[in-house]
Parts: sequence; structure tokens; C-alpha cells
Amino acid sequence: MQPENKRTFSDIALGFLLLTHPGPVTFFIFVVALFALRVTWPQPAWGVIMLLVAAHAAMQFSISMINDYCDRALDAASKPGKPIVRGLVTPREALIVGIVMAVLMVMLLLPLPPLALVVSLCYLALGQAYNLGLKSTVWSGCILALMTALIPLYIFAGVGRASPLAFWFVLVGFLLGVALNVANSLPDLEGDAAGGARTLAVVLGLRRSFFVSPLIIAALVVLIGALTLFGFIPAQLWIMVPVWIITVLGLAGILLFFGPGKPKEIRVAYFYLVTLTCIVLVGGWFVAVYL
Repeated sequence: MQPENKRTFSDIALGFLLLTHPGPVTFFIFVVALFALRVTWPQPAWGVIMLLVAAHAAMQFSISMINDYCDRALDAASKPGKPIVRGLVTPREALIVGIVMAVLMVMLLLPLPPLALVVSLCYLALGQAYNLGLKSTVWSGCILALMTALIPLYIFAGVGRASPLAFWFVLVGFLLGVALNVANSLPDLEGDAAGGARTLAVVLGLRRSFFVSPLIIAALVVLIGALTLFGFIPAQLWIMVPVWIITVLGLAGILLFFGPGKPKEIRVAYFYLVTLTCIVLVGGWFVAVYL
């Protein structure tokens, strides 16, 4: 650990950059920007989009920084590269800036419809609850899934277009989040179980975990199909038909080439195929629906 009085400005800057978890946070910022652009197309509300993206970034920074603050003792034993462990940033600094980022999020959202702030505060509360102890429980996957699922509602509310469609996106996003969380947990399932973590995949066990993700995807194919074909959520069939075909082919690959009896080394490939199938299904539906 680097002594505090030996830190340089570049050390501190690097520390705070690492505290933001730049990889995952950049992905979420990109998703928010893309979603907001799609919802406001063909007349993008650039000022609103910038506020939504900036506020979401501030919130993600808050969650990431307080995550490292809460995990500093565990990181000291297993993750020496973490910025607090390396002494690039002190725990107190991480906590204070994490709180400041949450306040900044609130300030940025004040000019927008109040529902956007309410949804963002719910996301923030879930993220901090995850940091404060729920990450190693059976609820961790559900919390992460719900956080991700709130993004569409946040965007629709921010641009003043909250509608039943937004809530259908929340439901679909939540179920897909659960599917992805379970699939992502499979490569480390035995290690998590040995370490005492009570994640959803650990509770389900290896065999059931392998079938949760394809079961959820199949259910969503039926749900989205019903919403489309019965006119509840109108969508362009010329886009949806190939989306359904590709999704079914992805499901076939998941069930044929992966399973609890297969080598552990291919579980990462299983996660990637599940992820790709989910992206095709929801991404295609998102493009096809009439907003």
C-alpha cells in the first residue's frame, strides 16, 4: 500500500478512474445513450439525452466507488490491484466522492420529469443495498436484473413518454437480467459455493442453473410473440420474424451443445451464447416496436 503523503496527482487521478469501474460503467452509459436516442428518434432531444446520460454516469460512479469502499477489507486479501488497496485513494475519499456523485445525480435530474428521478433513486438504492451486503445472497442476481431493467423506464420517464410499453420493457429486462446473471455465475459456481456465497446459481445448483436461462428466453419468445401478434405492443413483423428464427436457433444451440455434463471450460462460451441470444431477441424487438 502506497503511503498517503507519497501520492502524486496522477496516482490520485488513476485511483479515481479505477474506482469508477470504467469497463462496465462505459457499457451502461452506452446503453442509456442508445436507448434515449432510439426513444426520441427521429427528433433527438439532445439536451435531455445529455442530462439522462450524465445523471446515470454519476449514479454508476457512486455505486462503483462505494462498492470498493465496502469491499476494501476483502480486496486487501484477494485483489491487490484495487485502487484503495494500492493506496491510490483513501477509503474516506472514496466514500465522500461516492456520496457527492449521488447528490450530483439528483441535481442533474431536477430539470426533468419527477418520475425519472424516482426511478434513478430506486436504481441507486438497489445498487447500494447490493454493496452493503446483498451481493453474496440469493437476491443478488434479482437485484442486478432489476437495476438493469429499470433503465428503459428511466429513459421513457426522462423524455416524458412513460407508457405501458415502458413497463413491459421493465418486465422483459428483469427476466433477461436473471437469465444472464445465472449464466454468468456458472463458470465460478463451485468456487462460489465453496466460499459460502449464496448466489441464485448456487442455490439452484448446477443442473437447474443450466436450464434456467434457456427456459426464460423461451418464455420471453412466447411473451413477445403474444404481445406482437395480438396487437398489445405493435411491432414490424418483417423484423420480428427473423429475430424469432435466430433466437430459436440460439436456444437450440444452448440446449444441444451445453449442459451440466459438459466440461467446465465451455461454460464461458455458454454465457456468451446466452448473451448473444438475449441481445438478438430484445435488441430486435426494441428496433421493431413502434415507439
